[in-house]
Formats: sequence, structure tokens, C-alpha cells
Amino acid sequence: MFVGPSPPHKPLVNRRSNNHRPRNATVTSAIPDLFLAAVSLLFLWSSPKPLLSLPPNRFSFPLNPRRRSTAMSRRSPPPPSQRFANPQSLSDWLESRLPSDSFAAWGVKPGTKNVHNLWLELSDGETSLADSTPPVRTVNVVTVRVIGKNGRILVESHQELSDGSIRERFRPLSEKMKPEESPDEAVIRAVKEELGSFFNGNDVGQRTRILPGSYSRRVEERNSLSYPGLPAHYALHSVDATVEGLPEEDFTTEEKEYGGGDSTEDSVETRAAGKAVTVKRHYWKWVSPDSIRP
Repeated sequence: MFVGPSPPHKPLVNRRSNNHRPRNATVTSAIPDLFLAAVSLLFLWSSPKPLLSLPPNRFSFPLNPRRRSTAMSRRSPPPPSQRFANPQSLSDWLESRLPSDSFAAWGVKPGTKNVHNLWLELSDGETSLADSTPPVRTVNVVTVRVIGKNGRILVESHQELSDGSIRERFRPLSEKMKPEESPDEAVIRAVKEELGSFFNGNDVGQRTRILPGSYSRRVEERNSLSYPGLPAHYALHSVDATVEGLPEEDFTTEEKEYGGGDSTEDSVETRAAGKAVTVKRHYWKWVSPDSIRP
């Protein structure tokens, strides 16, 4: 057997020395780790938390746009007076959305109204306009079938307007409704405004009686006679009523100027009212129920 020089001596290495460090070394190395963890938690806590600001539905997919548009459509439109500061701004808005020949006939063709009338309706909340081409005018109207002797119905045969023209009507007492006004409230106001001059008193509410169970509602879509070329959506609220003290023959009533007619306040409303086409006189007659179209 060959015997050579012995290999150099290598000290033994304890492979478990890493697992058995001195206790003070372990504590010392853990301090930076704890410090970094504390800083990370502090950063996360102080950073914006988008999940906490979400509404109760925390699903990650977007909301249904169709459902959102439906909810928005149920909201009341902005006040028309904020959309159109004056009749001129309304006229400029309508000019590009209506046929030029139809728009030019407003207030010129006998029996029609002008842009000042429409602006006043918008300002009072009696009318709304859809932002479309052409715009669609939406109006809530109360119709009162005043029943007289022998079941005859009171109709307005025609109106005399402030420009001297005559507008044919042949329909029961009708009036545009105010915002948040109930049909019953609108009936009393309509009787007071259009028939009240005959009574010369404030007891219209005591004279007027709405017949129970007579209320009905229907919707009509047609072009407006007052504003040529402007489509209209009418929600018609109809009731039957009796009004004590009306004459049995044909008669006329007068209507006050818009806002009382004697206002001296210089405002956009009073200036527009001065240029609007108003009703001077209402002409009434009694007819048989069969002669009125449904």
C-alpha cells in the first residue's frame, strides 16, 4: 500500500451554526424588519382608500348605463328660466331647430302666440321643451266639463286675442297646470281665471263642485296650434264639474293681463308679458254632450 503525505488538515465546519445563532444576534437582525413593516402599514393606512369611498355596491364591474339613464330621466328638468335667460335666447335656440316658415308664423298668423308667450310658459313651469330637433313641448292640461241645465256642456266657442285676432276653440274649459299642482287645485284656478270675472267675487271654490269618479287622464301628441311647427305632448286631466251662478244663455268673460296687468316692476317677465299675445275675452256657449269630440 502506498503511503503518501497526509492531506492538509481542514477545520470542521458546524453546518448548524446558522440555525443556532446567538440570541442577541437574532433580535438585532429582526429590528430592521419590524421597522420596515411598521412603515409599510403606516403608508397603507395614510394612503387614499378608494374601496371605502365606494357606494354599498362594491362590485368591480361598472354600473349598468341603461339603469343610470333611466334614473336620470326621472329627475325634474332644470328650471327653464335658467336655460333661457330671456326670450331672445329662446328664439336663438329655436331658430335652428324649427322650420323657418313655421317659426316665422309665430305671433303673425292669426290665432298663434309668439316666442314671448312660450318663454313665459317655461319660466312659470307650465311647459317643458325636449332638447331635440324639432323640440317637443310637454304640457299638463286640466279640462273641466262644466255641466249645466239639462246636461248641457259649457264650451268656449272662441277667444278674442290682444292683437285683435280671433282664435276658434269649441272645447270645454281648459287651463295649463302649474308645477306640483293637483287636478283639483287646477280646476278651481281655471274656473277663477276664465269664469271668475262673471262672479266678481272670490267664492269660486264654494260655487265649484267636482263630480266624484269623473276624473280621467289621457295623452295626446299633435302639432301645437299656438306654436306652428312645434310638436306637443299633452297630458290631459279631465273632470266633470258644476259651477253655480252661471247664466243659461251664451255669455262672455274677460281675463286680466299677465301678472295683474298693472305691474310697474321693470323685469324680464313684465317686458315679455307686454309683448306676448294674451286673451282679452272668452266666448262661452252651452252645447249638447254629443257635439263635443271625446
